[in-house]
Amino acid sequence: MKNILKFLAVFIAITGLGITGCTDLDETLEDRLTKDQVTAANVSDLLAELYKTLSGIDGSGADKVFEHTTDILMAPTRGGDWDDNGAWRALHQHKWDPEHSGIGNRYQAYTSGLFSAIDLLQYDANSQQQAEARFIRALYVFWIADGWGQVPMRDPGSALSEDPYVMSGGEAVDFIISELESIMSNLPETSDHWVATQSAAHALLAKAYINKDVFSSDRQSFTISSENMTSVIANCDAIINTGDYALESDFYMNFSADNEGSKEIIFSSRNTRGIQSGGVQGRYYSTLHYNQKPSGWNGFTTLADFYDSFEEGDIRRHGEVAAVKAASGIEAGLLYGQQYDENGTALEDRAGHPLFFTKESPIISGGATLETSGIRIMKYTPDYGNVDSPENDLVLLRYADVLLMKAEALLRNGDSASALTIVNQLRSIRNASELSSLSLDILLEERGRELYDENWRRNDLIRYGKYLEAWAEKPASDSKYLLFPFSSSQIASNPNLVQNPGY
Repeated sequence: MKNILKFLAVFIAITGLGITGCTDLDETLEDRLTKDQVTAANVSDLLAELYKTLSGIDGSGADKVFEHTTDILMAPTRGGDWDDNGAWRALHQHKWDPEHSGIGNRYQAYTSGLFSAIDLLQYDANSQQQAEARFIRALYVFWIADGWGQVPMRDPGSALSEDPYVMSGGEAVDFIISELESIMSNLPETSDHWVATQSAAHALLAKAYINKDVFSSDRQSFTISSENMTSVIANCDAIINTGDYALESDFYMNFSADNEGSKEIIFSSRNTRGIQSGGVQGRYYSTLHYNQKPSGWNGFTTLADFYDSFEEGDIRRHGEVAAVKAASGIEAGLLYGQQYDENGTALEDRAGHPLFFTKESPIISGGATLETSGIRIMKYTPDYGNVDSPENDLVLLRYADVLLMKAEALLRNGDSASALTIVNQLRSIRNASELSSLSLDILLEERGRELYDENWRRNDLIRYGKYLEAWAEKPASDSKYLLFPFSSSQIASNPNLVQNPGY
């Protein structure tokens, strides 16, 4: 056991050095570690650690940039709270610069996970272990390509003193497709949803194909090809036809402390109460008021326009998890209006005003609604078994998204009737009325209603050509914001990176 722990410590150090590029230490570690030191048990341990890196992508603060830069999430400044020298406003209003710490932290989390996967692949893993590690590597490549358009890469076993080479967005998406297709047969057909399976690979392939033309372009001028949409449909059908997945009638079961039993989750990062929580508790802490249970940080809000896009009765806007409401009075979905405790007593803010979450949410709040402005997102509900280390698994790929990707591909290929049927099936189980027709704009709205707070909104807005438009508290923005920048230290540590245009 001592040897395994020593090996894991060295492994963690190496993956960190893959980012910092510290030459002297690289050489020392390479002298100390050889493939002969790695046993089958070591590889199993390393793969388990690699899966754990996925929990680190759940940024609950300024590094949650894939949501804060959209029309669904905002962190208003509240007096002296939630300002941080304008870092939050910069995200929402598309005014960030290359040194924005949240963007830098997100890039570092993704590249750390990527290099951990690459490092594991140099050892003698069996075919399934290799396939699982390559799936996770492809997932990190997707996230980095999506955000930055350039992906630093190493070949397994290459010298850590060498600067990583860089793949463009187009090269990255081709790599993802090639990798997933080549490993498909070595992945398990079924397993727990925190293990990479063939269905998870098909879901990521659908993501790759639906974004292929976007990633291969400047993100502003692109044409989505019929051929790529046909590939999206084929990969979605490969999942649908297994019969292993279904829409849950209880929408919030997908995000609750009991979500390991969800029939919708295709791939997730596992959290275990009191042992491994990643950061999913930040989902509810960042939005709840100080006087709610648990006492939150009173930060993030959604926008009134998003709230108003839901029909009355749509359970995705308003619902409840019985155990959560009984423990705290907190409901699920989008929290608007007067808030109550578990006894039905109306809550107040710290100044004695009614704790009434308002629709209006100025980006700089003040006055009587200083603490109460803005509708709050409560999709991942608290786990009162351990609110600081909850059981809620972090959803990464979900069946509802697969259905909506298939609908989008059908619609873009001219089959609006079949696309409408899929969307209405989803809306029916979410207690929303049937649509009479379907357009891309309507489908984008439906993706927002279904997938809010799941880190897909930025990706969707760019693909639909809406990311630069004005929305509440944000003017129209410059095209340079379609990609995130690299910090000066990131470019210095890897001269093969080129700063993205406009920064």
